[in-house]
Amino acid sequence: MEKKKATVSKVCHGHSRPVVDLFYSPVTPDGYFLISASKDSNPMLRNGDTGDWIGTFEGHKGAVWSCCLDTNALRAASGSADFSAKIWDALTGDELHSFEHKHIVRACAFSENTQLLLTGGVEKILRVYDMNRPDAAPRELDKAPGSVRTVAWLHSDQSILSSCTDMGGVRLWDVRSGKIVQTLETKAPVTSAEVSQDGRFITTADGSSVKFWDANHFGLVKSYDMPCTVESASLEPKSGSKFITGGEDMWVHVFDFFTGEEIACNKGHHGPVHCVRFAPVGESYASGSEDGTIRIWPLNPANADDSEAPNANGKPKDSVNEVARKVEGFHISKEGQTEA
Repeated sequence: MEKKKATVSKVCHGHSRPVVDLFYSPVTPDGYFLISASKDSNPMLRNGDTGDWIGTFEGHKGAVWSCCLDTNALRAASGSADFSAKIWDALTGDELHSFEHKHIVRACAFSENTQLLLTGGVEKILRVYDMNRPDAAPRELDKAPGSVRTVAWLHSDQSILSSCTDMGGVRLWDVRSGKIVQTLETKAPVTSAEVSQDGRFITTADGSSVKFWDANHFGLVKSYDMPCTVESASLEPKSGSKFITGGEDMWVHVFDFFTGEEIACNKGHHGPVHCVRFAPVGESYASGSEDGTIRIWPLNPANADDSEAPNANGKPKDSVNEVARKVEGFHISKEGQTEA
């Protein structure tokens, strides 16, 4: 019997508490980037290809539940338990604006055109902020039926997806009217909702199920039952032939999209896996865990190198040219960043 080749990951240290959200930027002229949210209150920016640490965004006073980058990877956003969502300069690390809320901000997302920021959380209110007028009052959509867990834009910023912490289903909002126009039904609360890079599919994780929906007609395309509770799922962006999951069994699984057959099972994390995301080029994927680490896995194990990315007190490799401009301007975090 042929033994499966073990996938060796790059381990990204730096966070001192669980990693709860990951977000890849699209490919930019400087490469692509990975931002992570953690309960240690310090979102971190990394080179998306190598995992090399670029900088830490300092300013939140509570756990950071959500993070994202705009289309050009020039600005970052984060949502926190300190009742705020913050906008950051992704080149320098400076805080550009803080949007105050009345409760925990659980989710945030930049619009495709980068002009709007969407937030949601325990208040059960979806808010849309205009990045050109950050001091203006946000637009508020109709009240959500429950505490908001995830948000995403689709249809060229004409529609919004949201899910709730305490009930099943994914709700589709019409941005113009601010009202829910459709609900994609699930039995368990949706903990992860991702719109595919080509805009064709919505990938959701609810309980021990991963579902794929038609993003234009909203029919259920495929549904697979998983062997354990899954917190996050992501579809490979180039061919769409594979998807990954992470959950309470501490492993990162790779499946065939068409058959649901497991292709690989990656072991390495020492706690539940809270978030998984494919890189925009589809050659690798990242996972964030309760153990405080991020791991970057090659899709093809034959290309794996046994290496660890520098931690938050280390320096990026000299060979990484595509992030040079960002590294030069970023405020390097003070010594002792990773202390608990």
